[in-house]
Amino acid sequence: MPTSKVHPARSVVPAAKAKTSNSPSAGKGLPRKAKPKAAKRPSRDLNEKPAATKPKGAAAKPTLLAGGNPQIAKADGDAPVQAYIAAMPGWKSDVGRRLDALIVRTVPGVRKAVKWNTPFYGIEGQGWFLGFHCLTKYVKVAFFRGTSLRPAPPGESKQKEVRYLDIHEDDKLDEKQLATWIEQAASIPGWNGGSPRLYGGIPL
Repeated sequence: MPTSKVHPARSVVPAAKAKTSNSPSAGKGLPRKAKPKAAKRPSRDLNEKPAATKPKGAAAKPTLLAGGNPQIAKADGDAPVQAYIAAMPGWKSDVGRRLDALIVRTVPGVRKAVKWNTPFYGIEGQGWFLGFHCLTKYVKVAFFRGTSLRPAPPGESKQKEVRYLDIHEDDKLDEKQLATWIEQAASIPGWNGGSPRLYGGIPL
């Protein structure tokens, strides 16, 4: 009987299956793309105050016309007069406040308005007796019936009845004399407010 050849047993190792891209370990060993680093937020000083922002709807400052005179829309009442005084430049604003306070104190219930960029003061039904206006080097106070006052204010006018008092920065304001003029002016019929010939916003 022929003997059969016995072949040595070979171990068969199954071939490794190719790893698919779906495998969680796919691409292991390959360099990964670096994630972009988030930009660093600038450090903030806790003591630093936030920048001031302009309140929404805040009113713009009035334009200053020739001589630094504030441009204020025509209107009746105290509010436009106070807006004018607040906008008077430099030392002139203090003069405006003193004039306004003196007039109110001397003539309780005085009527106020701004016309032709000038504060006006008057008596209801009797007309306007005084106005003032900013010029380059002084504040010009106009008494519309100034020639009727005693003594008459020193500044002359091209308009027959008007007299002026010019107040400069270094002038000492004689409030006692000014109050006397204001009281007299308020006691007589004033200017009716018709369109005047104007010098710097006030009647000539």
